[in-house]
Amino acid sequence: MGPPPARQRRGLGHARETAATAQGAHASPGTSVAGGKTYDTEIYCDGACEPNPGDAGSGMAIYRDGKLAELWYGLYNPAGTNNTAELNALRQALLVAQEEIARDASVRIHCDSTYTINAITKWAGGWKKRGWKKADGQPIKNPEIIQPTYALYESLKSKVTIAHVKGHSGVEGNELADRMAMYGADRKERDFVRYPGDYTVADILKLRRG
Repeated sequence: MGPPPARQRRGLGHARETAATAQGAHASPGTSVAGGKTYDTEIYCDGACEPNPGDAGSGMAIYRDGKLAELWYGLYNPAGTNNTAELNALRQALLVAQEEIARDASVRIHCDSTYTINAITKWAGGWKKRGWKKADGQPIKNPEIIQPTYALYESLKSKVTIAHVKGHSGVEGNELADRMAMYGADRKERDFVRYPGDYTVADILKLRRG
């Protein structure tokens, strides 16, 4: 497929554009209920890098009220890694969560990287106390991403749920975020931009996997 150029995100914290029409899209399996709790907004984020290290990109799929609403891709880094791509994707998901929470929506973020989830939700607090160093005294990797992501998470953690999803297991939202991450790397898109136009889930799943 060769869609027209996507419109750039207008800036972090600004309202997003009206949702694109996702013809034929349906709720991602298993995203509506977890432990008896329903969520208004489900956000899937993913990173891709090929080779690793090498061309990296991040992607995101947003569901509202059980229906696919938006796809995003970009943050291309020619010298990235899987970890930087995943961290960037989670930061973008948290930025979206911040906007959704502001309109009183309940939000859950799905990420398939246990490293990324643990780095932000478990380890970063200790790293910060040690001056962004690990227990052995060595500086942490990727502080330029981890520090702002952790600060954002700290401001939202009482209002957002972050869940692990198994990658490449057929969960629609994860598969779509994966395709967007690879699409961002392939197109060398340095901004984080909205996937444009009308599309079906089947259309997106035909894109290259990460």
